[in-house]
Amino acid sequence: LRMFSNLLSLQCEQIIQHLNHKIPGVNIAELCQRIQTSGIEINVGDLAKIANIISFLFSTAARNNLSTEELVATLGNAVSALPKHAVQVIRHVWNEQGKSISVSEDARNMATMGQFVDIKWKLGVAMSSDACRSLKYPYVTVTLKVADPSGQIADKSFEMTIPQFKNFFKQFKEMAAVLETV
Repeated sequence: LRMFSNLLSLQCEQIIQHLNHKIPGVNIAELCQRIQTSGIEINVGDLAKIANIISFLFSTAARNNLSTEELVATLGNAVSALPKHAVQVIRHVWNEQGKSISVSEDARNMATMGQFVDIKWKLGVAMSSDACRSLKYPYVTVTLKVADPSGQIADKSFEMTIPQFKNFFKQFKEMAAVLETV
């Protein structure tokens, strides 16, 4: 129970940091793995729903300047059967950090699209397939880590042939050239 409260508290704090644009988002998959490692059964989808509810709740409470009691009452209306200890964690985090949430128009406008977090790539060679015993086909796998507008971080992966990668690289060089003129 204590471990769950700590991890929920961490999730709430990360949501507040995201709402303040201090971090690009909350890595739900990583948090879910930590919760499961602590022995609590929860899936990524359920944790993502909880994150969305808390994020909506915190941003709405900040916009409307809600007191802690008003926030807890709103939480009770939004989520039925939420465990008492979870409500206490949310109440505590809001008491400590809720007033720090920025509600400026500029901050709200910035949160309308996803944000790039990280990129990883690797070069691979497909050796064979069902149709061909000797392929020796090179490819590049790219994994982008992106925070969606709600603040959830997800990995997006895709593969490219070498000609596709060369075109991709050429476009990045063109972007870099344009950025140098700014």
